[in-house]
Amino acid sequence: QKMEFISEDLASAVQPTDAQLQEYLERHADKFVRASRLTFQQVFFSGEKRGQDASRDAERLLAELQAGRGPANPLDAGDPTLLPAVMESASSQEIANTFGSEFAAKVEEAPVGQWAGVLESGYGLHLVRVDQRDAGAMPALAEIRPLVEREWASEQRNRINADLLDKLLAKYEVRVEGPQP
Repeated sequence: QKMEFISEDLASAVQPTDAQLQEYLERHADKFVRASRLTFQQVFFSGEKRGQDASRDAERLLAELQAGRGPANPLDAGDPTLLPAVMESASSQEIANTFGSEFAAKVEEAPVGQWAGVLESGYGLHLVRVDQRDAGAMPALAEIRPLVEREWASEQRNRINADLLDKLLAKYEVRVEGPQP
């Protein structure tokens, strides 16, 4: 523990340069990239309410909407549900939490600006219209500097601690006696 305290003191004394932080950000891009976000509307068709007709009704409405002949407000053409009719700027995880992961994956693939479907969720069938897709992006260092500094410092502490322990271990002979688990 004392060695860990010493290594933490050593690590906290080092202040990173902008170049070091930028390099860390690029090397660990997966930690910092912003997830893509979708704004979409959905029309729900209940299998419980419509039975076998749910799929047929959904496909018929989809054909009408794609041909430009659908109802003025397509959201009224579906069945009542507690699911949101519109999700704004939702991440894939938020969509998956609401509708399920398979549905979220299919919505991610849907074209922007046109009705698509018929998509299935654990609740029933859906038609969706993706109105906006914001691609995931890497934020600039200036936007997330405190977060990058914290992650960089953590990596430095771990590295310094491992180096100190390796140097100590090199000075001693370590024997483990007794039965091994």
